[in-house]
Amino acid sequence: MNISINIGSIRFVNPVTVASGTFGHAEKYFDLEEVKKLGAIVPKTVTLHAREGNPPPRIVETPSGMINAIGIENPGVDIFIAKKLPAFRKIGVPLIISILGHTDEEFVALVEKFNAAPGRGVAALELNLSCPNLKHKVLVAQDPEAIIRVVKQVKAISKYPVIAKLSPNVTDIAAMAAAAEEAGADAVSLVNTFSAMAIDTRTRRSRLGNFTGGLSGPAIRPIAVYMVHEVYKRVKIPIIAMGGIMTVNDALEFFIAGATMVAVGTANFINPRAPLEVLNGIKDYLREHKIEDIKEIIGSLQL
Repeated sequence: MNISINIGSIRFVNPVTVASGTFGHAEKYFDLEEVKKLGAIVPKTVTLHAREGNPPPRIVETPSGMINAIGIENPGVDIFIAKKLPAFRKIGVPLIISILGHTDEEFVALVEKFNAAPGRGVAALELNLSCPNLKHKVLVAQDPEAIIRVVKQVKAISKYPVIAKLSPNVTDIAAMAAAAEEAGADAVSLVNTFSAMAIDTRTRRSRLGNFTGGLSGPAIRPIAVYMVHEVYKRVKIPIIAMGGIMTVNDALEFFIAGATMVAVGTANFINPRAPLEVLNGIKDYLREHKIEDIKEIIGSLQL
């Protein structure tokens, strides 16, 4: 049974990873054999300079989901490379590094720093494109021209495969994926969280310190599956899918819709073993249905 997949020039031994920002302390568990079974690990997004994140409260539970407004809290790329990256490398699992720049120049600077980072372990760079595109006052992920511009600049210098992470807060996510493919992206990942808010009716104020946040969890899964399938019909590059995956059946929906890899996110907050349960469930499903290669089910949705 073959469950390996490829993204760009990189082979991953299995198609299960974790969503950025949901497995933040994995570097502390490098000696745990279960963590080493993951196909990849995606640390929390790294920016050029340190960021403190948003004011509390940062998380609100909602029916079948949660809204988070944590912000991109991180120590900055230099400290990440010097202090956190060596610990992540000890796990022995390929790392997909999520990066966010507030300008084109910052994206380029981040890539150059990871290009020059000593040691091995980095498998790919994921561009978090949910940052402001200052020229048009929208997110880069909401502007196909901005996506093309940023991805092209990164691809021109990156020694790693490049993954474009897309926002679901658009009219046509397939068009955004097509722009990333046109610019040379090796894969796309989707979906990020949906813009959302929750109100305290007693105080008539937002329940989040940042006023609004991003909705994730099972509540968004049916929309995410739909978006993955729309993108699969439009592009030929691999899709890393996420959005409310709690069980193996959830993950299988994404594979059948067209995903090459799946990322478990919100589930990690209530069940840290969820990614491994998904992985084991995939193996059981393939055995039960006498499927020799996971690629046989990717995009196998019957129309």
